[in-house]
Amino acid sequence: MYQLCIGVIAFMFSCSACSVNNNNGAGNNAGNDSIGAPVETKKANTSYKPAFEGQTRVGGVKTTTAYNVTKLTDELNNPWGIAQMPDGRLLITEKKGTMRIVNATGDVSEAITGLPAVNAAGQGGLLGLTLDPAFSSNRMVYWVFSERTTGGNVTAVAKGRLANDEKTIESPVVIYRALPAYGGTLHYGGRILFDKTGNLFVSTGERSDQETRPQAQDVNSGLGKIVRITTDGKAAPGNPAVSTSRPEIYSYGHRNVQGLAFHPGTGDLWENEFGPRGGDELNLVKPGKNYGWPTITYGLEYSGKTIGQGITQKEGMEQPVYYWDPVLSPSGMTFYNHNSIAEWKNNLFIAGLNSNHIARLVIKDNRVVGEERLLASEGQRFRDVAQGSDGALYAVTDEGSLYKISKK
Repeated sequence: MYQLCIGVIAFMFSCSACSVNNNNGAGNNAGNDSIGAPVETKKANTSYKPAFEGQTRVGGVKTTTAYNVTKLTDELNNPWGIAQMPDGRLLITEKKGTMRIVNATGDVSEAITGLPAVNAAGQGGLLGLTLDPAFSSNRMVYWVFSERTTGGNVTAVAKGRLANDEKTIESPVVIYRALPAYGGTLHYGGRILFDKTGNLFVSTGERSDQETRPQAQDVNSGLGKIVRITTDGKAAPGNPAVSTSRPEIYSYGHRNVQGLAFHPGTGDLWENEFGPRGGDELNLVKPGKNYGWPTITYGLEYSGKTIGQGITQKEGMEQPVYYWDPVLSPSGMTFYNHNSIAEWKNNLFIAGLNSNHIARLVIKDNRVVGEERLLASEGQRFRDVAQGSDGALYAVTDEGSLYKISKK
């Protein structure tokens, strides 16, 4: 374990403190941050123009509160998702198919086994997880994974009970599969969370390839969607009337959603998703809406060619609240909802993979008004970030590290 004090060793981080005066407004931390130049300085991949001012490359902000960055452990194996247990310990998924528990001092448990087999090839594996709201009494865990089935691989959702001895998952059962199956190993989506009604939101990917990509627009397919299901895997009551064949669909036209979070002030659902070469998106999710992929995008094919007609807007398709070009490569995310670091209240934190940092976004009236990069000097691929009940942020990386970010 090692620890750094931000604000004391300020020069070590791009997120070092500077003069900022934040104002916590109702529902949003609008902030009066000193707005500087955008944090992104690299040339964009495209010449596309944003649909509105502030849709990309807003001004940079800096955190004034001194905080510590502690690496609790680097002994995890490709961690993917984080869920905090009632006693403060963290239950973490590992890509190859196991879970582990990490305590406050960074001690890592033995592998928790007993889960259904995952196909960990490519971007697959054991992905996001969430705990039942009644976990203290029922010990139920819900998770997303890539499952090898007849005809290919699927994004699947399962549930099971964490045994009292915390060594196994008992009576695991798959409750939902995003069909059709496909033989590729990319773009599974994979985040999951409970809403206030006790139902589950789950993100699925469109599986990346040209063959499956159009299914993001197909409401008879489970690919490229955000679905809302019961704990038994059925369509949740009150879903929008998007599809009679797939009543679980909540929104569609998504590429590869790896971040889901509720705004603590408004209760709105937000998501992030990978663009191709540029065009990573942050979206405010509205029931029944079409988010455009692959018809509209702010990105290019990896080859540099345009995607489809090369358009960024179309009637009936939602615009991202914010996008990145070059990429953030966004994965897990969380809204900060604690008084420990008051200037962060209601800010959004997104784990960045290829960008090797955690993005802090200040949001006002459903628009991004400031952006900061945290932990950039660590040089790691941040896979998930979650807030603990202690007011700290916890982040895992593909390299196997678990970080704690807490007020000094």
